[in-house]
This record gives sequence, structure tokens and C-alpha cells, in this order.
Amino acid sequence: MSSLPQIDSHQALYQSKGAVISLQQLLIQRHAAKIVEYVPYTRSIAGISGLHMSKMRGRGIDFEEFRPYQQGDDIRTIDWRVTARTGKPFTKVFREERERPVIIAVDQSSSMFFGSQVAFKSVIAAQAAAIFCWMAIDNGDRVGGLVFSDHDHSLVRPKRSRRSALHLLNQIHRFNTDLANPASRVRSDEDEDRSPGGLSKALADIRRITKPGSTLYIISDFTSLDEVAMQYLSQLSQHNNVVCCFVYDALEENLPVPGYYSITDGRSKGTLNSYSMSARRAYQENFNSRMEVLQGDMLKLQIPFLKLRTNQFVVEQIRQWTAQIL
Repeated sequence: MSSLPQIDSHQALYQSKGAVISLQQLLIQRHAAKIVEYVPYTRSIAGISGLHMSKMRGRGIDFEEFRPYQQGDDIRTIDWRVTARTGKPFTKVFREERERPVIIAVDQSSSMFFGSQVAFKSVIAAQAAAIFCWMAIDNGDRVGGLVFSDHDHSLVRPKRSRRSALHLLNQIHRFNTDLANPASRVRSDEDEDRSPGGLSKALADIRRITKPGSTLYIISDFTSLDEVAMQYLSQLSQHNNVVCCFVYDALEENLPVPGYYSITDGRSKGTLNSYSMSARRAYQENFNSRMEVLQGDMLKLQIPFLKLRTNQFVVEQIRQWTAQIL
């Protein structure tokens, strides 16, 4: 298992550790977000004024060029000085600005409450969400999101305000804290049948607040990814910029050193024998196969795939990833 990479010491201040993340740690990610280079996506919402350039031309804030007046042009755009100088009517063309809402979906389900080094997957997901949240605010985007567990969710509609960001971070903190409560992670089979959750339910809810041209970050271990969720991802990716962030732990990739280990899923207990070489190979091959399938599915949908490992600095992993795609 690899250890934390050698990076600037000040970046280590932003790294969250342990099984639970504090609200203060989510707030401090605003400084970490300044280390990451902003990724300019191309799709934008039509018809709404905002802070990002679109390729459409029309009436807006920034002047683009002069061109001869054409029938049907708004007479308010005629530049009378150029018209007087040339003797022909000329109109101003502006490059319209467009708004790009950012939606952040954060998985805080029971499968995320796991980690063998540095931090739990749920903590890494929360930290990454905070970084994306502050990046959006610093770039003038509207930000909102959805935090979901096995049986509950909290929807925050996108707004361009620090208050909206704080509301989202508070919900992330609340769900993350609830995971540390055993009672919140254990439900009866009857409850699960009555209240289906998982990624498909989360994506169904996200579709209600996601307008074409939005940027959507989905941060999860994708344990609950099914055919329905893939259909929703396909629909969302057609008109939005979707980024899937896969959170995983080193112990999910490789078995620990040979020995006997007690394991539990929160309900039942068992023993793991990691002495067997065939079992170790099968375990690693199973993880690699799952990773290949995930990456293949995202490639088909042209969805960027960011891998976040629990024992490495989150901000550095995001920074390196953005550097590769720019």
C-alpha cells in the first residue's frame, strides 16, 4: 500500500483524516480550491445571463465587433458614430455571457464508511465536494447539490452565493456525522424495500434541478451503480458536463498482509483468510475488473473519470487530474 506522496507542506493542512470530517475542515477547503486550476467546460445554459462566455452572439455585456446593419437587427445596437463616419449603418455585436450552475452529488451511504489508511471514503468524498464547491463560488458559478445516504437525501438548489455553499457544506457535514452513528447505518429489510435509495434515486432527484449546460460532479464509490443509474447518467451527460469521481481505498484494491482478519458489514461478522495466494489474486482481479468496467462505461458516455484514493492528498489528486485535461 502506498503512503502519502511528498508534496508541499501547506497542502497537508487541507487533508482530512479519520472517520468523520468537521465543518471547519470543509470550510478550510476554500484555500485548497485555490491550488486547483479552473477547468473551463464548453456547454452553457442558453437564455440566462451569467458570468461565463458563450459562443452565441447577441446583446450582452462584452463588445465583440461592428458589422453592417441587417434587416431585423435591434436599432438600439446601431453605433451612430461609426454609421456617421462610414455613411452606412453599422451595429454593435456583443458576446453574450452565460451562467453555468454547478451541481455536486455526494455519496454518504454505508459503503462509503470504510477506510484502512488516513481517511474513510466518506471523508474523502466530503472533502472533494467542498473543493469543487469553493471552486464554483470563486469562479462566480451558481452552486448546489445533493447529499445522499442509503435511505435519505438532502437537495440544495443551486444559487450564486456563499450562503448556498455553506448550506451545502452543512448538509455534507450532517450526513457524514450520521454515518458514525451505527443506528443510522443499520436498517431492516422492510425499510429498505419501502424506501429505495442509492445512486439511481439520487440521480433521479438531481435531474429535477439540473438545467442544460450545468456541470455535475458525482462523488461516490459507485457500489449502487445499476442499469437505471446508467440511464440517468446517459441522459444527464447529453446536455451537461458530468464528471464522475470514484473514491476507493487501498484495502479494496489488495488484501492486507497474510493473516486472519475479523470483518463485518455492520450486521454480520466473519473471518477473512488472506494467506491464500489464489484468493489474493482473485481479490485483486475482481477490483481491477470492476475498475475497467466503470472506466469503460464512462468512456462510452464521454464522462471524465477521476479516481480518488483515500491515502493520498485529495487536493493534489484533483490538481493533477485537472492539469492532465487542460
